[in-house]
Amino acid sequence: MGTNESAPNASTASFLRVRGLSKRYVRRKALWRRSTPVVALRDVSFEIAAGKTLALVGSSGSGKSTVARCVTRLEKPDAGEVWLGETDISRLEHRDLVPLRPLMQMVFQDSVTSLNPRFTAAEIIEEPLRIQRRGNRNERRNHARELMTEVGLSPNWADRPATQFSGGQRQRLAIARSLVLQPKLLVLDEALSGLDLSTQAQIANLLLDLQDARSLTYLFISHDLALVARLADVIAVMSAGQVVEQGPAAQITSHPEHPETRSLLSSALAFQNSYAATLAGRV
Repeated sequence: MGTNESAPNASTASFLRVRGLSKRYVRRKALWRRSTPVVALRDVSFEIAAGKTLALVGSSGSGKSTVARCVTRLEKPDAGEVWLGETDISRLEHRDLVPLRPLMQMVFQDSVTSLNPRFTAAEIIEEPLRIQRRGNRNERRNHARELMTEVGLSPNWADRPATQFSGGQRQRLAIARSLVLQPKLLVLDEALSGLDLSTQAQIANLLLDLQDARSLTYLFISHDLALVARLADVIAVMSAGQVVEQGPAAQITSHPEHPETRSLLSSALAFQNSYAATLAGRV
C-alpha cells in the first residue's frame, strides 16, 4: 500500500521521482524445465522537474518500456518508489490509483494498435471522459473537437474512422486522447519511432508547443539520441535494466562517458544532420 507522505529530501520542483525501481519477470519454459527469472530493471532512479523533459534512452531490451509501465502503474514494480507529486504510487491498489490516473497518461509507439479501429476520431478522444464519467455527450464532443484543433487535426474529421488517418495523424489523435483528462505527466514510449523525419519533426514541434502551453512534464522514451537531444532537458541512458549515465542533455551528447552512450550516439550520427536541418526553424 502506498503513502501520501512527502518524499524525504525530495525537491519540491520535481513532479516525478523514481527511486530504486526494480522489476523482474519469470520466463516460462517447458514443463520439465525450471522457469528462469529475468531481471528487467535493477535499482533505477531519476527525477523530472515539473514542466521539463527527461529522455530515457537505450537499445532494445534495455528496460525503457518496463520503466514506462511501472511509472504509469500499468505494472506493479517489485521494489522501489514512484513519487507522483507528493504521493508514492508504487504500492497503491487499483481503487486508490483511480483518482490519480488522469494526472499521468501514456502515448504508445504503435498508434495502429493503441487506437480502437471501430471508433471515430471523436470517440477515441472522448473515451477517457466516458470512463471517468465527465460531462454530457455534447460537452464531450465539443471538447474532442477543440483538442483535434489543438493537435493540428481538422475538427471536420471528428466522425472519420481512425483507420482513415495517416501514421502522423493517428499519433496526433493519440496525443489528443492523452490530453483530454488534463494530465500533468505524459509518458511517451517511442512515440516518434516509425515516422519519417519530416513527420517526426512536426510531432516534436507539437509536443514542445503543448508543453509550453500546458506546463506538461514529459518522460520521453527513445533509442535515438539525436532526436531526444533537441527535446530533453536531461538524458538518462539505460543498459541491461540499469541507468548507466545521466545528466543534462548537452553534457551527455557532447561528452558521453559510458560505452553504451557512445554507442548510441555513434549510431545516431548518420541521421543527426538531416534531423537537425528539419528542426532548425523551431528548436
